[in-house]
Amino acid sequence: MRFRFLPFVVLITTCFSTFAQDIASKKTPGIGLNFFFNDFGSAAAIRANPLGSAIRDNKLSKIKDMSPGLSITFIKGVTTHLDFATTLGGSFLDYPTSTGGTLGTDGFLLEGDASLRAKMLSDEFWIVPYLSAGVGVSKYKGYFGATLPVGAGIQVNMFNNAYIILSTQYRLKITDNANYHFVHSIGFIGDLPRKK
Repeated sequence: MRFRFLPFVVLITTCFSTFAQDIASKKTPGIGLNFFFNDFGSAAAIRANPLGSAIRDNKLSKIKDMSPGLSITFIKGVTTHLDFATTLGGSFLDYPTSTGGTLGTDGFLLEGDASLRAKMLSDEFWIVPYLSAGVGVSKYKGYFGATLPVGAGIQVNMFNNAYIILSTQYRLKITDNANYHFVHSIGFIGDLPRKK
């Protein structure tokens, strides 16, 4: 009689331990600093030519043609394989429009976005590839714009509470005051101190 309930006890124990592991492996809230490059030239070349010919004909931008900037990121785990991230960054640049004109020169571009990162592996692994998608807003010399940032990246686990993030986002314009561009970044994110 005692052994009839043994499979149920094992099943319930396994479910609770699996649930506890899922909660424990979610990323704790963290904050980080990123160095990035705005790449309008490569986005324009790819929109005007097939990707293969843009690469073959060396139409993609070099680093010297990109505009550098700094951003801060807040990140928090939603599930084991899904993180929420929000970023606020700024850079000084000439902002080209998609029609070949410009919104201005030597202005400050402020961009913010909120996105979800779908990770292929949990944070216990040393290298974790991920895909991201979200919504973004920008301000440049009084012009406001909206974008849809989509991208990919790699998270490198340093000490289980600190990460190096390498990523590339393609920002699709939604409004006329925004333009298609890439944002290539490298950053360092550390966990926030936990309350005792």
